Amino acid sequence: MRCGWCSASTSTARRVERFPYVPADRRRRDERCEEVYNIQVQGLVQRLSATNISKVVIGVSGGLDSTHALLVCAKAMDRLGLPRANILAFTMPGFATSDRTLQQARRLMEVVGCTAREIDIRPSCLAMLKDLGHPYAEGEPVYDVTFENVQAGERTNHLFRLANHHQGIVIGTGDLSELALGWCTYGVGDHMSHYNVNASVPKTLISHLVRWVAETGQIGDGGTDVLLDVLGTDISPELVPGDAKDKPGQKTESVIGPYELQDFNLYYTLRYGFAPSKIAFLALTAWGDRAAGQWPEEAHVARNEYGLADIKRNLAIFLDRFFRTSQFKRSCIPNAPKVGSGGSLSPRGDWRAPSDSESTVWLADLDHIPDQSDHQSADQGADAG
Repeated sequence: MRCGWCSASTSTARRVERFPYVPADRRRRDERCEEVYNIQVQGLVQRLSATNISKVVIGVSGGLDSTHALLVCAKAMDRLGLPRANILAFTMPGFATSDRTLQQARRLMEVVGCTAREIDIRPSCLAMLKDLGHPYAEGEPVYDVTFENVQAGERTNHLFRLANHHQGIVIGTGDLSELALGWCTYGVGDHMSHYNVNASVPKTLISHLVRWVAETGQIGDGGTDVLLDVLGTDISPELVPGDAKDKPGQKTESVIGPYELQDFNLYYTLRYGFAPSKIAFLALTAWGDRAAGQWPEEAHVARNEYGLADIKRNLAIFLDRFFRTSQFKRSCIPNAPKVGSGGSLSPRGDWRAPSDSESTVWLADLDHIPDQSDHQSADQGADAG
């Protein structure tokens, strides 16, 4: 395949994987999932053993990340010979929690066999909004960043105080992709915990991990259906109300771009330090033609295709968020196990960067790329003829 912004002879002789964190081959993917899951579990086992703490506190939203973190907690308790009742799981519905995710959280906690409790955070959030003089407290539908972060902060505040009360530690659920894009509420929010089992696992891999757990029965009987339901749920922070009770009012990927592309961008930025122009070329090679290359064998994987304009737009979002706006969040993150050669973003590990850096030089390199590749221009010319 040729690259329109490179020389006419530029092409790649090797296959570029669409999902660099997820092997396309089923056997290798199962091996990867088993290894990653065991690293996460052993990391938590070691932390609990070292601190002589036997209880964990976790917020369960019914979404992908908290689901997988709960699965890790369950297996860690099994290995320590402790009852799963030592997992104190709390689902905390807010102003925008959908019926679907709330029911999934309830079902999941029941299947795991943890100690489950539900705390409605709306009264305490409303009290804070009143204290702030926020328009929502007076009945106005103002859904700004303050409205969102009051809910995220209230959940985390509850979890830390619950951990104090029960002599446990708070388990973080945010993943590597969210850290890269700064998609978390800083400080008293989902950014912080005592130990984060997901911090170096990208979103695209977490979805396969949850499916692997479901298929291999890692948590016992009865969990497959709810895990598959979680996998079929739109990714959303559920902080802004929507029109339907069973659907989220927000979709994360409509703001930050498709995770499958952003994880691709993250891998080649973090693991290899490639220039944006090279990453865009590799992305077009991998994602420009859905009929080319190898896909994961399962039918559930959406076989998306992205043109150069889409690749450029989403890479620009990634570069600006990664280099300019979110490093301060990564300069202060909880301990976590390092998983895989794709790197981590811990300041104590693979990634050390100034919080006040700029994205200008990376975006300037991206500007040299046209909006269409040679083959796209040729296809459009043929259609016009």
